Amino acid sequence: MKLAEGIRRHGFRKWYERRLLASHGHMVLTFLCAIGFLAGAEAFMTMSSLADRLVDVIAVLVCAAVGYWAVRRYLYLLHHAEFVANQAHCPACATYGRLEVADHDGASTDLRVRCRKCQHLWTIHE
Repeated sequence: MKLAEGIRRHGFRKWYERRLLASHGHMVLTFLCAIGFLAGAEAFMTMSSLADRLVDVIAVLVCAAVGYWAVRRYLYLLHHAEFVANQAHCPACATYGRLEVADHDGASTDLRVRCRKCQHLWTIHE
């Protein structure tokens, strides 16, 4: 979900919370893939038939690929949420997270926001 759309629909704090939950969901997926990777590697060592070993190799490769994707997605979502959150302080009154989208054209990565407390405008970069 795009930043402007997420803030308009849910508000900044809910958008931030959802981003963190999504990123940590990817972290859990990474952990499960690591368990699957290790279990597949152990099963590879104990199986004797070629078909069983081939299935184990495929399982290990799938777990490694999904785990790699999940850890990259986790880091991206977490970094993006923190990067935006560090800009959510109103420069005029120092209120955190009480903002609304003032205008956004969709083409730019800059988002003009307005403080709900003092109506000050500032730009948040994505």
